[in-house]
Amino acid sequence: MTDAAAIEPTKTPHLRPVWAPLTLVAFVALVICSNVASAVWARWVNTNPEGLLLLSSRNRYLALTLAAGVSIWYYAAIGFIRIAAAFVVCHLVGRAYRDDVLGWFTRYLGVANESVNAFERGFDKAEWLLVPFFAGSNIVAALTGVKGTPPVRLAALLTVGIAARLTLMWWLARTFESQLIDFLEWLQRYQWWAVGASIAVVVLINARNLRRG
Repeated sequence: MTDAAAIEPTKTPHLRPVWAPLTLVAFVALVICSNVASAVWARWVNTNPEGLLLLSSRNRYLALTLAAGVSIWYYAAIGFIRIAAAFVVCHLVGRAYRDDVLGWFTRYLGVANESVNAFERGFDKAEWLLVPFFAGSNIVAALTGVKGTPPVRLAALLTVGIAARLTLMWWLARTFESQLIDFLEWLQRYQWWAVGASIAVVVLINARNLRRG
């Protein structure tokens, strides 16, 4: 044994905090909300846009609810809170479970290993850019927990990212307003067909992900 090997410090194993299971409960609740949104969006985008945003604030829902006439204040408040809540939950899961969580993304959520590896390499090089640009990414959020991003820095980067995302989707909704309205009118005529198709897609995707696990 060399002297360097003899004095090399042993890596301390990560001990999961007592609150770790609560982060998984919160994450599962968010996944359920997102799946419900994927199933009912075709109806709720016109009848309950605020509820749809609470369930999920994906880009397409942000744009469509604006076209459907949701108040800009509800849009900004609900969108910001929902995106931030998902990011914080995934961040805490990353802090609690470290590298294990990255394996869960590939096994149960259908994320390719290549995508996880690419995000991990990019995070090490440009955290300050990756976090705001992917403010809605569960993988990036989990990586901030795995890597231990300081809370103050994380809050600043996340605020910038969410504000930019909401502004961009507002601009896109204004720019393509007529096309979005035409789509919503079509959706009203065939909403139950769209709801049925959406439910089928949700079931198929979740079944595929469970088989992978």
